[in-house]
Amino acid sequence: MKRYFLLLLTLCLIFSGFSQRRNKAKPKKSFNAGAIFLHWGYNRDFYSKSDINFTGPGYDFTLQGCRAEDRQEPLSYENYFKFNNITIPQYNIRIGYMIKKNWAISLGFDHMKYILKDNIPYQLSGTINPGVDLETNWSGTYINEPVITQESSFHYENSNGLNYIRAEVSRVDQWYRQRSSAWFAFSSLFGAGVGTIVSLNDFTFAGRKSQETQSLSGMAISLHADMRLEFFRHFYIQPGVGSGFMLQNNVKTRPEDFNSIARHQFGYLEAHVLFGWFFYLKPINACDACPQW
Repeated sequence: MKRYFLLLLTLCLIFSGFSQRRNKAKPKKSFNAGAIFLHWGYNRDFYSKSDINFTGPGYDFTLQGCRAEDRQEPLSYENYFKFNNITIPQYNIRIGYMIKKNWAISLGFDHMKYILKDNIPYQLSGTINPGVDLETNWSGTYINEPVITQESSFHYENSNGLNYIRAEVSRVDQWYRQRSSAWFAFSSLFGAGVGTIVSLNDFTFAGRKSQETQSLSGMAISLHADMRLEFFRHFYIQPGVGSGFMLQNNVKTRPEDFNSIARHQFGYLEAHVLFGWFFYLKPINACDACPQW
């Protein structure tokens, strides 16, 4: 997952460096054309129930009513501030550009985690050939059979990530700006995004555990609403929420077998806090306080 993070971070630094070379004058407004923003932050996620279908050699079955949770890391220096570990927590990274007044386009991804809850009753439907699974002793054809999963014998998760890579269009409105020194401003953002999902899946079944099996597993659409607290024209803190719908129709569960996959669809709700920077390509007003004639 670090390579995706480093690639996007490199793009952020290139854009920000270019913007500083092009413009030595003090910038003006974050919501006007030419402003570049980039941010990093952390998220918590909540998922709707889903029916997960699993197919592979000798089995094709569905667990109905599956529940899942995220897995944010405990707050500590090791987890959040040590460079080698900064991609372990659930994080968001994004770079955007104001294409015209009040309108921005951006690219980035949300590193989320999807963990199937165990020790909860689910319903099993489908077929598992005899001898395939000697751990759970699931064998035969099932129709809405009550089962309880145990992590040691059956488990499904995207803990190294459910990575939602998306492009987004946002409406940005500034509602307040401190006039004398412009040290503080308050803005709102409403956006819609669409993109793809890259999954790193862990799957335990039939006496075997596969870890970090990577796949381009589906697509998603989403809406986002944020408020942005801006400081000294260059820094901001941005709390917000997002929600969307994910269609995962090709989650690869075994690294050597392209026919071993999981499929499901679900909604999600995300809360996040972001920390960002502004850079400016072409400020409308370089003096930032010129008189109006």
